[in-house]
Amino acid sequence: MFWLKKIVSQLFMPVPLVVLLLLFALVILRNRKLVRSILSIAVLLLVFLSSTPGSNLLSSQLESQYPVNSGPIADGCLVMVLGSGHDESISGTAIQQLSSTALARLSEGIRQFNLGRDCKLVFSGWSGGTGSRAHAEVMADAAIELGIPKKRIITFPLAKDTIEEAQFMKWEVGTAPFRLVTSASHMPRSMSTFANIGLSPQAAPTDFITRQGYWWRLDAHNLWSSQRAIHEYVGQLWFQIKHERDILLPNENAQIVDR
Repeated sequence: MFWLKKIVSQLFMPVPLVVLLLLFALVILRNRKLVRSILSIAVLLLVFLSSTPGSNLLSSQLESQYPVNSGPIADGCLVMVLGSGHDESISGTAIQQLSSTALARLSEGIRQFNLGRDCKLVFSGWSGGTGSRAHAEVMADAAIELGIPKKRIITFPLAKDTIEEAQFMKWEVGTAPFRLVTSASHMPRSMSTFANIGLSPQAAPTDFITRQGYWWRLDAHNLWSSQRAIHEYVGQLWFQIKHERDILLPNENAQIVDR
């Protein structure tokens, strides 16, 4: 089901969707009226999703739900940073290997860590099934490079998605409150997922993609922002479907970083 979700969700992303529409138009080339309609839809979709007003309309609905969190944290706090991505083909330290999204989440996680005393940072994320290092371990190394003591880090290297990240955190903290750090567009789905199994997350959004720009400019950045927003809407739909099933806690133990 995990891989099925990944494959199906790609069909709703801007570029694959427009390509599929164009391919369909080629298949039915003899029906000129229908071809013109499909081509018009494809062009309008591309223009809307690659424009600043279009991408902001999609992302702002997600990012406006939770404000930036700068409140102090009680002693003995936990700050959980949800996984994103990294690339081990890039030579250098763990920081250089992190994606821009992962870097934004890491920096906010460290900022939240510094808002309390005796806090611990929790990183999640698996290897992606490629046999490479788990993303949680790379995030932990990057945090250590930035001065976080390794004894203050917990990793969940087996968590593949937001639902599994919530399951592992449930095993770790029960109902105790903690700061949840993830991208602002991802925060609504994350909060719903974590709250659904009885956790008490406090939202700490980062990596905002809703930005001011020229209304007439069409570019790849806007298309990328639209894709991230659509990914979240599809993820929310998947969560509603998944919500009908019982969520079982994983048997695997979380791993404490000690290298």
